[in-house]
Amino acid sequence: MKEDAALNAFKEDQEQGKAIDTSKRVRIGIIGTGWIAGSHIKNYLEMEDVDVVALADLVPGKAEAFAKKYGVEGARYYTSDVEMLENEKDLDGVSICTYNCEHAGPAIRCLNAGVNVMLEKPFTVTLDEAIEVMKAEKASGKILTIGFQPRMSQNMQMVKKIVESGELGKIYYLQAGGGRRSGIPTPFGTTFIEKETGGVGAVGDIGSYSLDLLLNAVGYPKPLTVSGYTSAYFGTDPETYPKHPEYAEKFGVDDFAAAFVRLEGDIILDFRIAWAMNMDTCGDALILGTKGGLRIPSTECWNGEFDKPLTVYRKVAGKNISYEVPLIKDEGKSFFYRKLRSFVDAIKEGGTATVPSSEIVYNQAIIDAICKSAKLGKEVEVTIPEV
Repeated sequence: MKEDAALNAFKEDQEQGKAIDTSKRVRIGIIGTGWIAGSHIKNYLEMEDVDVVALADLVPGKAEAFAKKYGVEGARYYTSDVEMLENEKDLDGVSICTYNCEHAGPAIRCLNAGVNVMLEKPFTVTLDEAIEVMKAEKASGKILTIGFQPRMSQNMQMVKKIVESGELGKIYYLQAGGGRRSGIPTPFGTTFIEKETGGVGAVGDIGSYSLDLLLNAVGYPKPLTVSGYTSAYFGTDPETYPKHPEYAEKFGVDDFAAAFVRLEGDIILDFRIAWAMNMDTCGDALILGTKGGLRIPSTECWNGEFDKPLTVYRKVAGKNISYEVPLIKDEGKSFFYRKLRSFVDAIKEGGTATVPSSEIVYNQAIIDAICKSAKLGKEVEVTIPEV
C-alpha cells in the first residue's frame, strides 16, 4: 500500500511533459463567477492537485449557483473578496474574474493578504490602477500573473523566436491587425459595454491581446508617445442589438480604437482594433525589420491561435523571396489550461509569473494613453511611475 501511495503521488501529465505531485495540493479561490470564471473553474477541476475551496460574487446566491453548475463540492461562498480573505486564511492563490473596473481592488487586497494572484486581462482600466497593484505585488513578494493565454500558443511563441533569431534584422515598424466585423460582447448582458463596469471596450478587451502579440515578440519596448482615436458608432446604435435595443443607451465604452505609438528603440506601432466595423478585418499583423518582414494572419475572433501560416519576406542574392513558416499543430491541453497550470506550478515550485506585470504595465500604459489622447484630441506623452 505504501508503495502504491508513493507511485500515485506523481502522475504524468503527458501533454505538458512533466510530473505533477498530487500529494502537494494548491488551495484556490475564485473572485467573480461570471462568464470567464467558467473557463477558470473547468480547467482547475481538471487538475488533480488543485482544490477550489472558495467562491465570491457580489450577487447573493450567484457563487452557489455557479458551483452547482460546474459540480464544485465542498467550497465556501462569499459576497465579496473582503469577506473571503477574512475567513480563508490558507488560500494559496486566487483567480480574479471580476469585471474590468473591479480588477485593481481585489488584486491589491489579495496580494496584501499574502495570496498569489491570477488576474484576468486587461490588467486594469487605467495605468494608475496598474501601478497601485504592482506596488502591492512588490510589497507582498507574491506572484501576480496576468491572464494572457495566447502566450501559451506555440505558433505565437514562434513569432517571438523568429524575431529573436535575427532573421528580420532590426525591427522598426509594427502593425496590429485583426478585429471583428460584428462582435460586441453582449450575450451575457451589458457588463462589458457599460462604463461603470467595463471601463474600456475593444481597446482593452481584444486590443490588449493584439498589443501583447507584437510587444512580446520584440521584447516589450517602453511606449513614449501615443496619438489615439476611439469611437462608438456601432455600440450606440439600437439596430446593433435587434433583441435588446436598450443596450445602445447603456453603451459607454469604445467599439473601435486606433493609435500611432512611438516605442523605445526607434520602433513605430500602428495599432487598430474593433468590436464592430464595416470590414472583415483591420488587416494582418506585420513586423518589419531591416533584413526581413513577417506577416501574421488575422483571425476573425482573437483566441490566441492562427489558422494560416506565418510568412517571412526577405531579399536573397538581390532577389525578393518569401517563405511560409508551417503552422504548428498545437495538440494537448488548451491554452487556458496551460495558463492556469503555469500559475499553479509557480505557486508550488516558488516560481515566477508567466506573464509578469513588469511587461503588461507597458500594454496598460498604451491602452490608458489611447483613451486619454482620444479624449484630448492630441498626442500624449507616456509616463510610467517607478514601482
